Amino acid sequence: MNFRTVRALMIKYWFVWSRSTFRMLDIFFWPVMDLLVWGFLSVYMLKISNAVPAAVTFLIGAIILWNVLFRAQQVIAVSYLDDLWCRNLLNIFAAPIRPYEYVASAWLMGLLQSTVVVCVLGTIAAAVYSFKLTALGYGFIFLYANLMLMGWSLGLLTIGLILRWGPPAEALAWALPFLIQPVSAVFYPVSVLPQWLQPVSMLVPSSYVFEGMREVLRTSHLDSHYGWCALGLNIVYMAISAVAFKLCFEEARQKGYLAKYAV
Repeated sequence: MNFRTVRALMIKYWFVWSRSTFRMLDIFFWPVMDLLVWGFLSVYMLKISNAVPAAVTFLIGAIILWNVLFRAQQVIAVSYLDDLWCRNLLNIFAAPIRPYEYVASAWLMGLLQSTVVVCVLGTIAAAVYSFKLTALGYGFIFLYANLMLMGWSLGLLTIGLILRWGPPAEALAWALPFLIQPVSAVFYPVSVLPQWLQPVSMLVPSSYVFEGMREVLRTSHLDSHYGWCALGLNIVYMAISAVAFKLCFEEARQKGYLAKYAV
């Protein structure tokens, strides 16, 4: 892998994002709105019902961690779509850029953007709801890393599907994360799901992450079972996503889809 190529692609993405006010607004606007709306709703429900105070903490933590996964996937998918919309895709792959260098640069930009968003949301949560990410302790690093891996897998799969099916599949860039959200146990425990759906949830890495988050906030201790199960599943899904992307990319190249999408 040529790290100079990866660095050059990251600079290109940085210019695209930093020089567009609306693009920068999109990065921060939706996560902040989610945090404020759902946070205030939780506080309201706490006042008018017998809800446990921990419920507010669980929800705020879930919103912050969900944005890690969502942003990691979004940066990869939208970076590819930017090149597609700007008719720059053919230029990218006509240059001496390997597919995995292209993907690696998007992964690193996803890591950067997710970290910035988490810092912003963590600051707002501490100021408005007195919620501190430090309450998750060192377990936060393990949870964060697993969500990043899952977001990268979803992003890679998204690019592969769009390469294979073309512009009609662009909606997957936004739909794919929300397709797995109901079984990810983001805002509720797995036990809330119907009995037949719970085994499906146990096959999703993020369900272990959010179950682990609630355990840490409740007991100040993270059972290693959650972290290692999530990591094992992430490794499997990363391998599957990489193979799917390679197959879709080779098919797109052989059948001329890259040139077709570039005009």
